[in-house]
Amino acid sequence: MRILGIDPGLAIVGYSIIECIGNRFKPIEYGCITTDADMLFPHRLQIIYDELLGIIDRYNPEDLAIEELFFNKNVKTAIKVGQARGVEVLAAINKGLEIYEYTPLQIKQAIVGYGRAEKHQVQEMVKMFLNLDEIPRPDDAADALAVAICHGNSLRFKENFRMK
Repeated sequence: MRILGIDPGLAIVGYSIIECIGNRFKPIEYGCITTDADMLFPHRLQIIYDELLGIIDRYNPEDLAIEELFFNKNVKTAIKVGQARGVEVLAAINKGLEIYEYTPLQIKQAIVGYGRAEKHQVQEMVKMFLNLDEIPRPDDAADALAVAICHGNSLRFKENFRMK
């Protein structure tokens, strides 16, 4: 099964494509979609949408695993990131992907075995799970890989995580 993992954002959207074969994971592609803060907000959303459509067309994943947003201290920023996340979900649903969401706590639990793990612990485990020579960079791409691995580890129970 091919999984598209997303670390939602507006300025930086982390994405990953992994292949889940049994209990093993193979990284296919990972990186970031970036938008410039000087651009008009609707154009930033359009870039995210169009680039995600291209990634989905190129790699043909079956499922989207996306991190749930947690409340941000800056409400204005949280609303804009929420709108960007909506566009990210829209791109996936328009391409027929099944959509699943995970909290940061669930992702850390699935990757490290501890829901309060530090960022560097998660990154080290992502490196290990995927048999990479170094920690994936930038952090947003590593986070997207963690989301995809979390979903891969949850496939037997994935209906519990379907976006409602």
